[in-house]
Amino acid sequence: MFPRGALATLMCILLTIAGQTPARAQSAGLIGGYPQILMETSEGEFIVELDARRAPLTASHFVALVHEGFYDGTIFHRVIGTFVAQGGSHTIDYRAKEGAPAVVNESGNGLSNQRGTIAMARTDDPHSATASFYINLADNSRLDPRPDRWGYTVFGQVIEGMETLDRIAAAPTGPGGPFAEDVPALPIVIKRATRLSQAEIAERAKAALEAAEADLEALQDSE
Repeated sequence: MFPRGALATLMCILLTIAGQTPARAQSAGLIGGYPQILMETSEGEFIVELDARRAPLTASHFVALVHEGFYDGTIFHRVIGTFVAQGGSHTIDYRAKEGAPAVVNESGNGLSNQRGTIAMARTDDPHSATASFYINLADNSRLDPRPDRWGYTVFGQVIEGMETLDRIAAAPTGPGGPFAEDVPALPIVIKRATRLSQAEIAERAKAALEAAEADLEALQDSE
């Protein structure tokens, strides 16, 4: 549910960016559904599945940045093990990346900031999210919208490699660059972010099924 007056604000913003968002979505090849993004980091891989039905603007925005290679070489610059792992907006030398436009807040989409979900970071301005995203390392429903305020837009979830995020969560942190705290002592780099094709998704699913069958056979043989 949007706060009072928010719908009017949202309509104004949508009209303002109407000439931009469809083009970015089109360039990303995102029509709808649940695209999957493979994130290759210095701590391992993880895959997020985006919910382009409940968060169409945010998912389109994120996929467009992935296609542009925006996230390649960025870092997780804020890690709080009991809260979130945030990244995607700064390079390894803590330089803020520019060029990503803002996206409309879609926090009223029914998706909650639960462990393993991906959401957009922002300032106090509800429509200020650009590139920085975070993975919830715990259930953080306090970041969800309320009748009197906007929340933080959840637009997908980790479907594979949560153990990678748990390793990131355990990293020692302290000050770094312009940040006074919560920066990993050793840089945690997003080496590459890519959208998986349907063929790649099917191949990974097949490999996972074969591995599960092999584990089952090994268990049966040991009995």
